[in-house]
Amino acid sequence: MFKGITDRITVVAEMYPKAITELEQIFNKPTVIYIDWQNVVHWQETVGCLFDLKRMKHLFDSFPNVKKVRWYGGTLIGDTKSEQQITEVKRLNYDVSTKPVKMMQMSIDVSSIPEDSPAIIKSFLKKSLLKKLDIETITFLNRKLKVFNQQGILKIEEPKCNFDVEIGRHMLEDYLANEFENFILWSGDGDFKSSLKHLTDNGKTIHIFSVAGRVSPEISELKPPIYDIRKIKEFICWARELPEAVRSKEAAFLKAKEEADLNAKGTPEEAPQL
Repeated sequence: MFKGITDRITVVAEMYPKAITELEQIFNKPTVIYIDWQNVVHWQETVGCLFDLKRMKHLFDSFPNVKKVRWYGGTLIGDTKSEQQITEVKRLNYDVSTKPVKMMQMSIDVSSIPEDSPAIIKSFLKKSLLKKLDIETITFLNRKLKVFNQQGILKIEEPKCNFDVEIGRHMLEDYLANEFENFILWSGDGDFKSSLKHLTDNGKTIHIFSVAGRVSPEISELKPPIYDIRKIKEFICWARELPEAVRSKEAAFLKAKEEADLNAKGTPEEAPQL
């Protein structure tokens, strides 16, 4: 049962009761949530807003059956913003797993390959897409890279930091602890297939929270319930990212609630004159 832990989350719940009802049905037993932040951040463009980890945690904490929320994200060592984010996530009482982000050096030097060779661009494209590119397109892309080379740019840095091993291990540990019945994964990564299958084979319930087009074929084969997080956009996005109509409605609800609370307290007796 939903019990809003802040006035704001309570008000938003009153505005969007259908979303709350759906979540109550999902969080109907002791639940653990795994947020693969390295994947989740890439959903923001599809959802149309930046995610607010504080609002997200307030949403989870408003469901008593959500017993633990695990968060996985990399730290860019020496980057103040990145390090502050980790501090903030811990302050919000997420169960945090983090490690340094590795910066991979990716060559874009095409000086030693033929113009129609995919040798360099194949490092940046999925095989399924690469197979669909004709010679003209490959040549065009290599010529663009050659322009960068002429400007002295021969490599680019690609951040790498995945938590497949950590999440899989925690799923097994949480299963063995036998404290949870619902396992909620915020990721559509196919590397979690075996861990999720183990859970379902042993009587646990799984749900995938994601957006359309972000669930891998490997996960889809398991046919898990998939919840589109766009349904809870108003609960997990920064308020400033929401449409004006939604923000105005939320502000009006909050103002009305404040007035109702004041009226409920009654008018204080007039202080005696001195």
